[in-house]
Amino acid sequence: MLARQRQELIARAVDEHGGIRVSELVAELNVSDMTIRRDIETLARKGVVRKVHGGATRADRSADEPGFTAKSDMNPLQKSAIARTTASLISPGSSVAISAGTTAYAVAQELRDIKRLTVVTNSPPVAELLFDPEESSRLVVLTGGVRTPSDALVGPVANEMLATVHVDTLILGVHGIDLSAGLTTPNLQEAQTNRALIRTAKRVIVVADHTKWGIVGLLTIATLDMVDTLVTDADLDEEARRELSKRDINLVIASRDEASPTDG
Repeated sequence: MLARQRQELIARAVDEHGGIRVSELVAELNVSDMTIRRDIETLARKGVVRKVHGGATRADRSADEPGFTAKSDMNPLQKSAIARTTASLISPGSSVAISAGTTAYAVAQELRDIKRLTVVTNSPPVAELLFDPEESSRLVVLTGGVRTPSDALVGPVANEMLATVHVDTLILGVHGIDLSAGLTTPNLQEAQTNRALIRTAKRVIVVADHTKWGIVGLLTIATLDMVDTLVTDADLDEEARRELSKRDINLVIASRDEASPTDG
């Protein structure tokens, strides 16, 4: 097969699926890893795809930020499994910061049964979900700030408020995860406020389904060495698991069929 034909196939696969891995292309096209990487580099120079660690995504993916409602419909089974598993890591009587995002919101749904929680969040949907005037043992603190398309409160007001906060655990949702770029987002102000959230916490738990792996947003929130635990779903591929095992990160794989976590 000619290089032009391979590149057309790669471009179509990326357009159809949103992204594709080098390993998948090697198996499908029966060529070397280096050949596929050269093809991806050629397509990236032309602006057809965006080169990321281990593969390629759509060229416009880093600036893509669907709204909260649209993202709520993405990967619901995986989010539910991740949420149950993450909630099992939170103790009654502890303090928790929760970022904006639909996976973090799914975790908040599971936290409603945990007693005596103090919750700090920059997500109006999370605050509304957890605030219950009849549940006097739960304190919910909502930051101020400017609202983004993903329903986060961000900016100087949020950042200044978070500068004085100290919590046991942060539950952080992200747009993308990459070995080199770390945790990423397409929104400048959201990146700054998420950094402020990270600084509040003794322990950082990132919640992200497998489709976030290899996605590189416009801005880095934090490097992977700032993550204590990553909770993801069972569809995360073996290559990603091996790479993460080399880092000092507690990788927890959530099963869709069980409420209890499986350590990876």
